[in-house]
Amino acid sequence: MNISYNWLKKYITTNLTAEEIAKILTSIGLEVGCVEEVESIKGGLKGLVVGEVLTCVNHENSDHLHVTTVTIGQEPLQIVCGAPNVAAGQKVIVATIGTVLYSGEESFTIKKSKIRGVESFGMICAEDEIGVGKSHDGIMVLPNDTPVGMEAKDYFHIENDTLIEVDITPNRSDATSHYGVARDLAAYCHAHGINYKLTKPSVDDFKIDNHSLEIKIDKVDATRCPRYSGITVTNATVKESPDWLKNALQVIGLRPINNVVDATNYILHAFGQPLHAFDADKIKGGKINVCTVAEGTKFVTLDGVERNLNTEDLMICNAEEPMCIGGVFGGLDSGVTENTKNIFIESAYFNPVSIRKTAHRFGLNTDASFRYERGIDPHNTIYVLKYAAMLIKELTGGEISSDIQDIYPNKIDNFSVTVTLNKIQSLIGKNLEEAEIERILEGLEIQIISKENGTYKLEVPAYRVDVQRDVDVIEDILRIYGYNNVEINDKLNSNLIFSKGVNPDKCQNLISEQLTACGFNEILNNSLTKSSYYEHLDTYPAKECVRIMNSLSADLNVMRQTLLFGGLESINRNANRQMPDLKFYEFGNCYHYHEEKKCDDLSHMSAYSEEYHLGLWITGNKTSLNWSEKSNEVSFYQLKAYVHNILTRMGVNIMNTKTKEISNEIYTQALVITTSGEKELATMGIISPKLLKQFDIENPVYYADIQWKQLLKEYGKHKISYTELSKFPEVKRDLALLIDKSVEFKQIESIAFETEKKILKSVTLFDVYEGKNLEAGKKSYAVNFTLQDKEKTLTDKQIDAIMQKLIKALTEKLNAKLR
Repeated sequence: MNISYNWLKKYITTNLTAEEIAKILTSIGLEVGCVEEVESIKGGLKGLVVGEVLTCVNHENSDHLHVTTVTIGQEPLQIVCGAPNVAAGQKVIVATIGTVLYSGEESFTIKKSKIRGVESFGMICAEDEIGVGKSHDGIMVLPNDTPVGMEAKDYFHIENDTLIEVDITPNRSDATSHYGVARDLAAYCHAHGINYKLTKPSVDDFKIDNHSLEIKIDKVDATRCPRYSGITVTNATVKESPDWLKNALQVIGLRPINNVVDATNYILHAFGQPLHAFDADKIKGGKINVCTVAEGTKFVTLDGVERNLNTEDLMICNAEEPMCIGGVFGGLDSGVTENTKNIFIESAYFNPVSIRKTAHRFGLNTDASFRYERGIDPHNTIYVLKYAAMLIKELTGGEISSDIQDIYPNKIDNFSVTVTLNKIQSLIGKNLEEAEIERILEGLEIQIISKENGTYKLEVPAYRVDVQRDVDVIEDILRIYGYNNVEINDKLNSNLIFSKGVNPDKCQNLISEQLTACGFNEILNNSLTKSSYYEHLDTYPAKECVRIMNSLSADLNVMRQTLLFGGLESINRNANRQMPDLKFYEFGNCYHYHEEKKCDDLSHMSAYSEEYHLGLWITGNKTSLNWSEKSNEVSFYQLKAYVHNILTRMGVNIMNTKTKEISNEIYTQALVITTSGEKELATMGIISPKLLKQFDIENPVYYADIQWKQLLKEYGKHKISYTELSKFPEVKRDLALLIDKSVEFKQIESIAFETEKKILKSVTLFDVYEGKNLEAGKKSYAVNFTLQDKEKTLTDKQIDAIMQKLIKALTEKLNAKLR
């Protein structure tokens, strides 16, 4: 969720910088992904100024171009303009030479040019060309009193801002707004003695202008919609929003629509309360019914898609037909348009379960459903409705024309929680003073109803849907107090347990330390992922996905079959933040469903499997750019070395493993390593460009998937032996071998060690050649053999005898020839 620093400061007054706020939010559980400077309009309108057209004549070589002279407060500029509405005496926006104009992700720079023989020193702009509107009917004509030379950013009130990207966990629905974040920040400031002032805009000036349009809320399904409120605004003028509102929405990534829709979006992101504005003249019968409809009813949503409703879908209906999927998505024909004059504003509290089921069934994840399905503040409905009516009245010039209707048959109470001081101190691990605990509770707006013998009876606000038990209260106290403020005790208690066999945790820590020492960073991704990743895959077929009932969103609706996609998401996220050189590893479970293994037991657990894997990802350059060495891209062989080192560290004898090459929709090329008994240990290779494109990754990515359970079974089978360093010299000999292309180096290595077990120390491949001057189907390997006797210095005669023996063995077993 994007939080604007300037917007946040409307609700909390503090001297904290955006970076300081980001650190505090992360410390209290609202993890900040990044903090970045942003512009509400790309480029910030730099280089654009107000000019006055002094003269305007027709271009002698064109029937539609004009040659103008324009002053921007300096020497007049000659500018060729093709707009039909350009005329002398106009105040216009001028892009000077060197100005960069943006259109989506593309841009172009204004340069001195010659258009049909006439020089042009700039550009007179239309509103869509500079990003302040959509019209391209002609150039923008400003009021006559606009000062010449004024910067366009000042005319349009463009402000730079700082964007704080907050990752909201599903339980923290109270923090899905600027005010919600400000409220949590205020709780921290209150507990830690930081000066602040939390302010919520007043609605004391709310008043009803007349009663000219009453829309009756007739029926409400109280189970699916515990609270439904509404009010009307008449004589409204729907138009473009003012600059301050457009800027606020653009900074957080929203596209302005019109003053009414923008007002509802602004309030949603301000206070976390979704609103919906209906064209009141389209509410047939002047009635609102909040109910379900008949099975199979057709309904067309705002995106133009016809949807089949069922009896579980809550709809906002007029006297004749549905107008909106309640809390999820509006209808095509009931919303506000530029022709709307009268408006009905809805503010409601919907049942989270009902909204979640409907939204997920239709695959709709809107800003409204995101909040409703997690639970919003049922007590905030009327405040927000008043604020919305006042804001829309101000923006549209309309009138508030009805009483507030509030259908709220069963009041939702705040949560009652009892917690003891002993339990607070026990779970936190520190004896906090009662005064400090009470100060934290006060900042969290948790009211102490009574305190007796170390027992607190508390009233927790209804908007804190995640705080309903004593342990939840204690967690809240701890996160505001600060996890880092709980010191480690001088005395630590530990139970030591010895068990025979492999210790999985010890092995995992061993490999983690090894990878970290090699420059890897450990990642931890969600086991829940998108089902769309597995569509059209044979390696990880969609039918083997373990699907989630009542999933939180379409992005988290299946259990992962592989660690790969989570790692690619992490690579994309880092690469987009100018961190392209990456080495990641992750330990985690992967899940599969096998229909053919399903038995008749009620749970069908026999059809499910869970496997533990280790994933490695490398991409970009081996080392960061520096003066001392040339940057080299990572390669498959670098990944292979990391995998071999892991296997060796776990006691696997690489000489006893088998390999085979594969390619599929995941890997362009890959190598599978198996045990001598054909049990798979690892698969490693280069990820296919098609898959990388799906994740918007430009650099090649190399990935290894290690079967951790099988690797643990191999642990220790090959004992590492240590010998004294020989006092006698090594001897190196090279052979250039002509062999079949199908022969692998591993075969040469294996035959060499079988042939000479005592004296041969190592075999190294240092060159491969395939090309001209070789027989068809052949390749050349340049191989180095290192010989060393532990007891004496080798003579030339002994060396020659060993090399002849090796040549003979390679010739007989591999049909190798010396070049």
